[in-house]
Amino acid sequence: MTRDSMRSATLNVAITIGLGGLAILILPNYWIYLATGAMIGAVSLLSLGVVEGRAGMISLCQLSFAGVGAWTVGYLNVAEAPGGLPIWILIGGLAAVPFGIAIGLPALRLRGINLAIVTLGFAGAFDAVLAAITYPGQAEFLQVLRPDVFDGDRGYFLFVVIVFAVISGVLELVGGSRLGSCWLAIRHSERAVAAHGVGIPYAKLRAFALSAFVSGVSGGLLAGYLGMLVSDNFTMFGSMVLYAVATMVGAQYPEGAVVGGLLGALFPELLRRLDVPQDLGNLFFAVGAVQALAARETISESLRRAFCRVVRSKTRQLRRLDASALRPRIDYGKAPALAVRGLTVRYGSVIALNSVDIDVPAGAVVGLIGPNGAGKSTLIDAVSGYVLRYEGQIETKNRLLEGVLPHRRASLGIRRTWQTNRIAPDLTVSAYLRLAAGNITNDEIDAVLAWIGLPDPDTKVSGIDAGARRLLDVAGAVAARPAVVLLDEPAAGQSFDEAARLAERISEIPDLFGSAVLLVEHDMDLVRAACSAVTVLDFGEVIASGPTREVLDLPIVKTAYLGVVETEAA
Repeated sequence: MTRDSMRSATLNVAITIGLGGLAILILPNYWIYLATGAMIGAVSLLSLGVVEGRAGMISLCQLSFAGVGAWTVGYLNVAEAPGGLPIWILIGGLAAVPFGIAIGLPALRLRGINLAIVTLGFAGAFDAVLAAITYPGQAEFLQVLRPDVFDGDRGYFLFVVIVFAVISGVLELVGGSRLGSCWLAIRHSERAVAAHGVGIPYAKLRAFALSAFVSGVSGGLLAGYLGMLVSDNFTMFGSMVLYAVATMVGAQYPEGAVVGGLLGALFPELLRRLDVPQDLGNLFFAVGAVQALAARETISESLRRAFCRVVRSKTRQLRRLDASALRPRIDYGKAPALAVRGLTVRYGSVIALNSVDIDVPAGAVVGLIGPNGAGKSTLIDAVSGYVLRYEGQIETKNRLLEGVLPHRRASLGIRRTWQTNRIAPDLTVSAYLRLAAGNITNDEIDAVLAWIGLPDPDTKVSGIDAGARRLLDVAGAVAARPAVVLLDEPAAGQSFDEAARLAERISEIPDLFGSAVLLVEHDMDLVRAACSAVTVLDFGEVIASGPTREVLDLPIVKTAYLGVVETEAA
């Protein structure tokens, strides 16, 4: 987590509790009662903000998790378990976690509508289970007891506000951590996240587990709010409405969750006073969700954009950036950063690579060139672990990588970039570097940003130009200081000046970061400027390898790659 996220979390907690205290002073009892329901709804929306707003996975069973928490609180209340409602609510949240993990397992392979169907099926099954059992203590008219210090509607409202503030603060801290950045990046490209050494299954399961816990807490709060519950409080249709509200307001943000909670509690009251059917409220939420998807911006994102436009123009101060902190003490050793022996990749009857040998010495920049279809990207995919079956051996620093998954290869020192930029646009540039590099300090981030020429670490990736994104992509790969970084056509779409600048940065990587480079590129000016050696592929086979200028002057290379056929003079 970062200092910025710590400050933001502290500010969120203080503002939430402060506004809650103000509401207690000025609102009448009836509106306090409605506001309590709104804040409980806001907690439910925070749970969706984790799995849907941050990780981009569809969950249509959040109220089922809330039902687990509510029923757990009910049983603990009947048993007169020690600790009282605060402890019971915590236990109810924990009880929902295994269900969240169970639902998260299909998310490891399913996405989109398929995952939605699975979660909706769970919600339907849970509906049937709750309909068959009564709420604990219902037959005896035994209501859930509130804590003595928070008894009464105003006291319980303050209790709910405190719970919301704590949860939103913790989620803010998680959002500022590498895990939170990982969830945002998963929405954009799972492959790119795995290339940073992140285990995608574990990240997804943690999102569902945390989401289920928060939802279970909301169910326990509802039990204390109403005293006694029925299965209709946790219907499948209610989960769908909650998802629509979360999509509309942006439930990953505390203010979005509060706005959604207020709409869910107060909109039916407004319709009742207008003598309008309350089901129209669900239509409003559905239309709002569609509008947010079409505009690609939620209510809270619109509010934040407007707020930042005003505040940043007056108060933003850029940190002083200095690239001098990058240069490490390097001991390259004798082992090659990457050694490929007899690499053969077949797709059915097509041989994409045929017994390819490549060495990338430690501290070197080696080019890999060849015409389109020569097998360059296939080799990058095989080395980084994205080709499941191949023949031959791949090793880094004398460690064989056969059978090692992509994220583990990244952790062992094989990092890569992609032909198309896959950085999640919602991340700030500093958050992306934390995701890519893992344990990296603010000073190191400042140094990396100075190296690539980005002055503001808080700028979103969506706000920088294509050339800067390419440099950021490369910086993310090398900031972890891997043994070797595989750059797959980093100059694609770059202007001449941008490519020249990129060549200069690539040539500096071994000295500044201690990483060797295998560069796949079509821009020969960049290859000549950055690479000390080059290997040429044609039809999946190595046709030349050696010092850059010597290899590029070979007739076989000019014929195969440059399209030049030399003839002897008469």
